[in-house]
Amino acid sequence: MNKQIVDKMGYDRSITMFSPDGRLLQVEYAKKTVRQGSTAIGIACKDGVVLVVDKRVTSKLMVPEAIEKTFKIDDHIGATASGIISDARVLVDRTQLKAQQHAVTYDSKIDILSVVKEICDLKQICTQSAGLRPFGVSMLVGGVEEDGEVRLFLTEPYGLYYQYKAAVIGEGESEIEPLLQKKYRSSMSVDEGLRLGIELLKGFLKNEFNFDRVDAVYVDNKDKRFTKLSNDDLKKLAK
Repeated sequence: MNKQIVDKMGYDRSITMFSPDGRLLQVEYAKKTVRQGSTAIGIACKDGVVLVVDKRVTSKLMVPEAIEKTFKIDDHIGATASGIISDARVLVDRTQLKAQQHAVTYDSKIDILSVVKEICDLKQICTQSAGLRPFGVSMLVGGVEEDGEVRLFLTEPYGLYYQYKAAVIGEGESEIEPLLQKKYRSSMSVDEGLRLGIELLKGFLKNEFNFDRVDAVYVDNKDKRFTKLSNDDLKKLAK
């Protein structure tokens, strides 16, 4: 067998080994997995944060309500993911526990950045430990701090995070992001953010769009409470 092919296979299979051109190929595969996942949109509005997600119902026999693509981390923090959702559930379970421990220890709500760092610390460990693979998932984490500040973060599969005003991950990223940049306004309300998220998802899915596919949640800075919208709520917003 050609030596170059053998060498490439070695770099390809080991998460702890850099290729000659300085790449961790398993991390790049994890990023490709995210790009093949269902679309998720996060929008930081003037009065809260919005998450709108495609649940990708692949069969008429599936129960849409049983498909979980948005997660409550704490009363004031929500998250969604694109990629391997089972990986996301492991991270959500970990951060839910972290949030509960913080509440018991300090008698206060955990800040959103601490949740994001908890997610990214575990993701990063899996890019440097033999016998592990990277988490094949990107997550949007958003919420409202105790002082009313609205925050939205994107976490990458390899443990890096960024704060965004609005972000999209998954298969619709390349098509939706330019529209999001064009239509986003920092003065948007939660209702306007939800309408924009539904509009962008509808434009991407086209004939495949229906409200059974949409999962939408928000946290506003008045109640600071994670709220999930029903199909009827979504239909009213889309009118």
